[in-house]
Amino acid sequence: MSPANPQQQTPLLNALRDRTNHPHAPFYAPGHKGGQGISQPLIDLFGAAVFRSDLPELPELDNLFNPEGAIAEAQDLAAAAFGAKSTRFLANGSTCGIIAAILATCGPGDKIILPRNIHSSAISGLILSGAIPIFVNPEYNQEWDIANSITPEATAAALEQHPDAQAVMIVYPTYHGVCGDLRAIAQITHQYNIPLLVDEAHGAHFNFHPNLPEPALSAGADLTVQSIHKTLGAMTQASMLHVKSDRIDIQKLNRALQLVQSTSPSYLLLASLDAARQQIALHGKELMGQTLHLAEKARSRISLIPGLSVLEPLNTPGFAALDRTRLTVKVSDLGITGFAADEILHSQLAVTAELPMPRHLTFIISLGNTELDIDNLVKACTLLEGRRKKEEGSSATDVTDVTDVTDVRKKEDVRKKKSERRRKMSDGRFAHSPPLPLSPSPPLLSPREAFFFPAETVPADKAVDRLSAELICPYPPGIPVLMPGEIITPAAVDYLQQILAAGGKITGCSDRNLQTLKVVRQ
Repeated sequence: MSPANPQQQTPLLNALRDRTNHPHAPFYAPGHKGGQGISQPLIDLFGAAVFRSDLPELPELDNLFNPEGAIAEAQDLAAAAFGAKSTRFLANGSTCGIIAAILATCGPGDKIILPRNIHSSAISGLILSGAIPIFVNPEYNQEWDIANSITPEATAAALEQHPDAQAVMIVYPTYHGVCGDLRAIAQITHQYNIPLLVDEAHGAHFNFHPNLPEPALSAGADLTVQSIHKTLGAMTQASMLHVKSDRIDIQKLNRALQLVQSTSPSYLLLASLDAARQQIALHGKELMGQTLHLAEKARSRISLIPGLSVLEPLNTPGFAALDRTRLTVKVSDLGITGFAADEILHSQLAVTAELPMPRHLTFIISLGNTELDIDNLVKACTLLEGRRKKEEGSSATDVTDVTDVTDVRKKEDVRKKKSERRRKMSDGRFAHSPPLPLSPSPPLLSPREAFFFPAETVPADKAVDRLSAELICPYPPGIPVLMPGEIITPAAVDYLQQILAAGGKITGCSDRNLQTLKVVRQ
């Protein structure tokens, strides 16, 4: 008889189930006492059972910051499933894992090499650690308005110029599923005997099917952070940090995680990590095979719709592989922005994308999607193209919802706005993201210095050529356009204002209308 597969076990989920079903008088937090004090509207939405499992760090449930029991066992199983030497569960999302990775490898004044299209959480890590960023611009695809990865050559050049750097951090894959040559970058990084840190938030599924890109740990990463909730079956905010080499000081990493994780982590989130690991470890190839099948079905059908294009692997620098479960559809040839298309799909056609951008939309296809989802997506994209044809035949109809059909002036205003939006798209002024800032590297002020430096508020047009005191980015994807200590460029200000005008969301700006910006006081 063959031994049982240890991946069948769910030690943390089992421990939480046992405590949930154990009758006792609770005199500990949380205050709702197993749901008995929860408001009825919340019970109506979620049901009562989930609140009975909302428990704190009881002895039987182990402790996230000193795991010896169920959490330790669950993390060990996750390490084995994902190919790591050790794994840490994250209840504060991948954001806390990225920050902790920087804190564990860089101190005040230490240099770290990283791409300029890094997530805002890495900038938070720079502010908290005091590390000095050495930014490398990623390769840029102008046709698609997409930043690829940085190249091995660019990484080597940065290390040659800054051999005292303490770490290299890479985004792999990007939000659009683009993967760089991580194996080559790892080899170059390790020549300097420093760790390669990877933001693999969107690649937690890579280890479970041969037709997906190579996992970061297999390619040579020393540490990687994965959002298990983004592409696998965990609850939102539940992530993992994996370590695979001795270049990472585990004790320092543990101390860093204590700084950025809640002392009252949700056991619902932690248990969901245990369950998601079991699911993907036991059934990963089957689940990912079905996901890839759905993705290919969507790709092949949408690519046939006139006016729409689907991102496929490109033979360009910084684009070594593509996660084919990530679907990016260019809509700009329809004469509309990704934001306008997103509004139509979401509010009128009941299909919601992950990421709208000026020229395209990106959709995450995962193990939770169905054949019906794909059919609805294809149908919505077909209708999107059909609406464009209808608009071309009528000067009084717009993709926006004009409810007062008797108001000719209102319809005329809508028509003019439509024409202006199309004109912006056609003349290129709204077609591309701004060039990534080329501030001095290292910067004039570190992100930490600029964050704590006295600031003043000035009109946006007067902020050009000043140093930003704010971390401002469209969200999603959460890639900063401006960050503390960086020179504000006219292109960056113009781009942010266009994103806002087109219906995009901007975070980090104290003036939500972007009429003013905070800058470092001179």
